[in-house]
Amino acid sequence: MVGLIVTSSDSVPETPFSILHQKVELEIDLLSRSLRGKTEININPHLKGLKSISLNCRQCDIKRVFVNGKACSNYTYDDPYTEANLSWKAGVRQWKMLKSKIQDTLKDPPEEELVITFPKSVKIDDLDPFTVEAQKVLLPKKDAADASSLDITQGTRAVVEQGSQFTSVTVTVEYTIDKIRDGMQFVGWDQADLRYPHAYTTQSAATGAACCLFPCIDKLTSRCTWDISITCSRTIGDAIWQSQMSSKMSSLNGVNGQHATEESTLSRDSFSEEDKLLDLVVVGTGELTDEIVNATDSSKKITSFHCAVPIAAHHVGFAIGPFERVDLGELREGEEDDRFGQNAIGTYGFCLPGRTDDLKNTCLPIAMALDFFIINYGSYPFGTYKLCFVDDNAAHVNDTASLSICSSRLLFSEDIIEPLDSVTRQLVHSLAVQWMGINIIPESPEDTWVVVGIAYFITDLFLKKLSGNNDYRYRQKKAADQVFKLDVARPPLYELGSILALDPFELEFMELKAPLVLFILDRRLHKAGGSTGLSRIIMRLFLNAKVGDMVNAAINTNYFIKQCEKLGHTKMDVFMTQWVYGAGCPRFQVSQRFNKKKLVVEMLVRQIQEEAGARDLDKDTFMREVKEDDRGVYAGAVQPVFTGPMTIRIHEADGTPYEHIIEIKEAQTKFDIPYNTKYKRLKRSRRQKERTSAAAGIEYAADGNDDVLLYCLGDVLQSEEEIQDWKLSDWTKEEEDRMSQESYEWIRMDADFEWICKMDIQMPGYMYLSQLQQDRDVVAQLESIQYMADRNALPLLSTIFVRTLMDRRYFHGIRTAAALALHKQAKQEFDWIGLHHLEKAFEELFCFPDSKMPKPNDFSDRAAYYIQCAIPQAVAKVRDNGRTSPIRARKFLFEKLRYNDNSNNEFSDSHYLAILMGSLAEAMSTKPAPVDSDDYMQDDDGDDLHFHTACLEEIDRYRRIDEWIPSHDNILSRTSLDCKLQLAQAGAVSLDLLDFLMYTREGIADNLRLKAFESLVKIGLLKRNAILRWFFVVLGTDPSAYMRQRMLGLLGKLLGSAAIGDSSDAAAATVTDHDGLTIEQETSTEARKLELERKQTIPGAIEALKAELDGNEEFEVGLWGATSSPIISLSEMVQLLDICATLYPAISSMLVVLNYPRYWACSKVGKGKVRFSKASRVRTKRITTLQPRNATTTTLITPKFANAGEARETSNSNVPATMPPPVAVKRSFTLKPPKKETPSLPSGASSLSSGSSSSQLLSAQPPTEPEKRPKLILKFGKGGSSRSP
Repeated sequence: MVGLIVTSSDSVPETPFSILHQKVELEIDLLSRSLRGKTEININPHLKGLKSISLNCRQCDIKRVFVNGKACSNYTYDDPYTEANLSWKAGVRQWKMLKSKIQDTLKDPPEEELVITFPKSVKIDDLDPFTVEAQKVLLPKKDAADASSLDITQGTRAVVEQGSQFTSVTVTVEYTIDKIRDGMQFVGWDQADLRYPHAYTTQSAATGAACCLFPCIDKLTSRCTWDISITCSRTIGDAIWQSQMSSKMSSLNGVNGQHATEESTLSRDSFSEEDKLLDLVVVGTGELTDEIVNATDSSKKITSFHCAVPIAAHHVGFAIGPFERVDLGELREGEEDDRFGQNAIGTYGFCLPGRTDDLKNTCLPIAMALDFFIINYGSYPFGTYKLCFVDDNAAHVNDTASLSICSSRLLFSEDIIEPLDSVTRQLVHSLAVQWMGINIIPESPEDTWVVVGIAYFITDLFLKKLSGNNDYRYRQKKAADQVFKLDVARPPLYELGSILALDPFELEFMELKAPLVLFILDRRLHKAGGSTGLSRIIMRLFLNAKVGDMVNAAINTNYFIKQCEKLGHTKMDVFMTQWVYGAGCPRFQVSQRFNKKKLVVEMLVRQIQEEAGARDLDKDTFMREVKEDDRGVYAGAVQPVFTGPMTIRIHEADGTPYEHIIEIKEAQTKFDIPYNTKYKRLKRSRRQKERTSAAAGIEYAADGNDDVLLYCLGDVLQSEEEIQDWKLSDWTKEEEDRMSQESYEWIRMDADFEWICKMDIQMPGYMYLSQLQQDRDVVAQLESIQYMADRNALPLLSTIFVRTLMDRRYFHGIRTAAALALHKQAKQEFDWIGLHHLEKAFEELFCFPDSKMPKPNDFSDRAAYYIQCAIPQAVAKVRDNGRTSPIRARKFLFEKLRYNDNSNNEFSDSHYLAILMGSLAEAMSTKPAPVDSDDYMQDDDGDDLHFHTACLEEIDRYRRIDEWIPSHDNILSRTSLDCKLQLAQAGAVSLDLLDFLMYTREGIADNLRLKAFESLVKIGLLKRNAILRWFFVVLGTDPSAYMRQRMLGLLGKLLGSAAIGDSSDAAAATVTDHDGLTIEQETSTEARKLELERKQTIPGAIEALKAELDGNEEFEVGLWGATSSPIISLSEMVQLLDICATLYPAISSMLVVLNYPRYWACSKVGKGKVRFSKASRVRTKRITTLQPRNATTTTLITPKFANAGEARETSNSNVPATMPPPVAVKRSFTLKPPKKETPSLPSGASSLSSGSSSSQLLSAQPPTEPEKRPKLILKFGKGGSSRSP
């Protein structure tokens, strides 16, 4: 053991100390949002001469500090929250002055605010390895239930590597927080808030979030074990009573200027008696060790937690509220329950009253996911796992150790289908973060991609088990297409970690690309000899972190690469250079030709990189691009060529697939692939066989194996009657002849999904049809749909799509894609064949036989539900040659909305109704409203004002229903606002701002309020001062962090819209002459150049934005009011300051406003009492000072008050116990002969009034002649006061 702690004395540690253990005790007053805290930090010095430590600490009022039990007064503390304001009359152009005061908090890691210097009596000695203290350091205490020998090994090794060779030092800090501004969110404690009251910690990706509640080292790499003790009220009623008593004590006789108000009393009476009896439950990080009633106050309870696994302060969290507890382990399936038995990890859910059923439905797969991770990746790092659902959470999930604080927006009942997939992925990912993200952390910000990628990778593997391989590969393909679209002029994946705090999109893009890169890495590792893929490597990473092989359980990119090379038996340099350290995705153009002489397929693969050329700015991403441009975030170097293996699968004429692996090494690669079958096509299409059989008068029996292989899918609607009824088309004789001469069915590039790329293969359309019908891979089917959807409209393509849509054997994602592609085939020149197929498909699947009346809804089949939602969306996109939706499509949507029947459906139809409403509004917005006039000729097809009004009334009817019977997440009301905005912008209805403003009031659901504000932003707020003022008021004062964050995003969109010119007039105006002539006014070349710069360059857009806002005082006042608000967090203040810095030049001066001096009044109360107070009369003129001829000595005897400047009453009796008796102090000063400057009084005289000047004191004397002026003597003592000349 001695050898373990011996380290080289020559090496200098990187940090002077580390934390072994931290104990936090918090007593929280929920109603007043304050706390009293005490933290005890056990420090392990790395230097014997350690004299001081620096801690992160914010918004705290330090009361006492102890070092090894000895009082320490030598400490400095600079609270950034006290500096986060500007006095006097500051404005938006003083942004730099405010930013300079909080700039230290913006660093990563932030500057330490609390510096404690050890007393001289504190000595740091060498650590004797045989002492009890040394054994406690080397073998930290573990609970037997949740510890293992591997845990002890990890703790010992971490301590040894930190250099535990000196005795530890214990630092204790006692503090209070009068008003918690950051770090916790309080919900339901205000009078107007009728929700169940609760509170919880708010973690964020930015540094500086953890130190807002207790002093600590706010770094992700500073990890230790924790003891957490939370003291709070037992019930809601106790919390109200305690705050009331505290308010009465503090307001007694007006001490400290505080008085009880009627408003605070009303807020305490706003709870019902039933609510007051609800018990408050504390859910926290670690394992619950104790929950007892406070010995000194029975209305409070103390809840204690212990975390034996070292974690960072960033991952400590808790929640307090009247939560209901659900044991999620009871939802396990019988086989899994029997398999784990008593060894199963406890899994619990907590929610507010009345949402237990929603919690069970939402968290149903969590216990199954926990068992899956344990079986595949090793033991769970903690003892239990808990999910707590709260309101107003800014993020969907706050990840803490063994506890995930989730937003109640994620909860949904069992009759809701739509959020099932997305919410399940979010919750399962929060569980995966316990392994990779909390137990294992990134060593540096650049290594964040490893942690994020692995957490989402194992999440998707569980979803693969839950939803099947088709769903898994379909989602990966959609994600790959999205990455290819977004990864243009973007930084490399490795560099994204250092800019994650810049904008939420940076993390979203990393969460999209990082798991996809690991997915293609897993595909390539599977092909390497002897490799079992990435899952085995991930399991080894968890094991290494457990045994201590990974220092501080912090992973870096190089360590990950080495493990992949070691276990994957392949070099990873090229792969990492291209996909991690490089940016962009390749585009392949493939051409092929069959060589009959050589019996080979000659292929040419050309690789083209997506260059970042000139592109128009997007208002949604404008502020992100401004921040990136300001921080110097540049696009990564485009790879000249992406290299690696690629699998090519050729389906030859006999239907047999042959795989060939080629190596892509250059931008242009030629290669020959051998052909294994005779090049003559051996089979005819099934349709040809049916024709031949029908001509011969015999019935065709498809019992041959060849037909099964050749036509697996899409062979529906084949009878003559169906063909005529559905108006289906088929290949021409020439096309069939050409098909019969082909030597292979189709060629599939990258068959094993090893690339994130765009593949353009020059194949005839009938080969893509063969791939769609015969390839069982859902990725191949989706590629075929995407290729054919991009082609020009043809009746044959419509036939292919509708057959795919009607074949239930296809994956629902393929059927949905086919339905959405049908609207492009609905053209007038083809007799609206695409629209006909959409209508026929809906009638066949969801209407009564031989009728267009829809059946009552039945959403028990999820696949059918997705198809039922997709068809109306496709119908809404049908356009004629005039870009107008035909009346036939609008009537179809109107009838489906009016006659919707959900009476016998066990599932809610709110999302389906929202789709119908949005689709109808989209179709109606293609033309203006009909004219109500006698001269107006109505159309024969019914496209008149009556039909238009009926459509609007139907949309508004569901909005009114939603007010009485709220839908899930108020989706009907939100959709109604979208419809009104879309129709108003198209001129189909008149615009009424009150329709949107009525939903921005406080008390409306947050998502509905945000939708109303979003609609107002799209309309344009810059020229509507009253609405703009209200927008900034909500942004700066709303108590919900979620609301403020989303409002910040809307402000960015508002500025982006104004910057690129969406809200301004076009450059070329259209003017109508008196004679009816239309004149196009061409702008100058310089104006067109400026307009182009405005839309394509950041500097040009910023200059245009400044010009747009020039002189808009309402915007300036509102922006600065929100920036200087005492309610917003520091991170939100920084974001607003960035906007100020973008729009306005910095001014380092401000207008100082001083109050006029007031006269002092002296009144006799009686019984020997004299009261001094400030009068209401102010002095605006300077009073000439007295100028005596001869020097005169004036003696002034004043008492020493505890608080100078306040009005006091003194007497010879009845002195309050809280005020010490005045002490008579004699002060003398000499009035010298007259001078120009005003004589100053000694410091003692200021005890009469802190705000008075010497001239004020002297002006209290009676106006007498200088030579006859008597001496003024004021005496205060036990005998009362007297005034003698």
